[in-house]
Amino acid sequence: MGIEDILMHDESIFQNINAFDPDYMPENFNYRDTQMEGMAMAIRPAISGGKPTNSIILGPCATGKTTATRKVFELVEKNTEKVICCYINCQLHTTRFGIFSQIHKKIFGHIPPETGVPFSRIYEKIMQFLQNEKKSLIVALDDVNYLFQSKNANKIFYDLLRAYEEYPGVKTGIFTLLSDLEFRYAFDKNVNTVFIPQDITFQPYTYSEISDILSDRVKVGFYPNVLSDELLDEIVDYTINKGDLRIGIDLLRITGNIAEANASRSIKPEHLEEAISSHISFNLSATLKSLNDVEKSLLEIVVESDDILNAGELSEIFLKKEDVSYATFNRTLEKLEFLRLIDTKFTGKGVRGNSREIILRFNPEDFYKCCNQ
Repeated sequence: MGIEDILMHDESIFQNINAFDPDYMPENFNYRDTQMEGMAMAIRPAISGGKPTNSIILGPCATGKTTATRKVFELVEKNTEKVICCYINCQLHTTRFGIFSQIHKKIFGHIPPETGVPFSRIYEKIMQFLQNEKKSLIVALDDVNYLFQSKNANKIFYDLLRAYEEYPGVKTGIFTLLSDLEFRYAFDKNVNTVFIPQDITFQPYTYSEISDILSDRVKVGFYPNVLSDELLDEIVDYTINKGDLRIGIDLLRITGNIAEANASRSIKPEHLEEAISSHISFNLSATLKSLNDVEKSLLEIVVESDDILNAGELSEIFLKKEDVSYATFNRTLEKLEFLRLIDTKFTGKGVRGNSREIILRFNPEDFYKCCNQ
């Protein structure tokens, strides 16, 4: 099939290709009822004119935190006008002005001018509206750790949670979405006295839950009989191994695109094999490009080793190669594990972490291939 055929062919195996988008909101959102009930209970006081309960929405990546929060926010705004719910992605908005611009957009329907209007006027406009209209505000800060990296978190939390001091009657609350609890210890005492959150925990999806979720996406996204149960099981297995539901959803989209490019009305084993290969290559390449020189140097040692190294052996080699501290070695090792480039397995021998075996999570040949691209 030529390029024009690929672009212009009007047949498709996709019934709704948007079902595989990262921001797709599934109609059937299962296995998170308990967590969503916890969020609803945190918001409930605001509906009665009280103060909402601050909450930490905690769980590993791809466990439904964002979707659950947005679903609850939709339900709240559908059933009451007393509460304004504002979801903000802190990867995209990390400054004080950026955060309150998003709140301004939610309330007034547009972003305030970036120049010519001082922040204090925007803040005052938001808080006076809440005060005059007797509405509560709940702000969900997704990936809140980015606010700490930009060193703006304390001020933003203070501005939101202590607004009642200057604007009596204003009720505000914050939902923070993140993967660990370390951030809470970075607050100063003025924030800690007002940010006293409840924890709402999202556990990783089980095998059967991932299978059901991907099966639902297949039913919505593809026409019937496009993907066999056997191939879906393979995708579920691959997803479980990678530990990220988003990978499975992305793999469904990629296999569908490959099948269409080959003018096939169904997804075949060779399409899945090609999709997995291209997915591994693309993601490894993108991840490697994100590493700095020190991180890449440590990974190279693991790649080039003929034997499995333990953490003690790796640190000795690394510290001779790079002029860095042992603390830097530990942080770098933890980052490589967080990025799923390596695994560490405790063997029960040694001290100070030396009992950890370092296991590479990808084929060394792929490393050199990506580095030479």
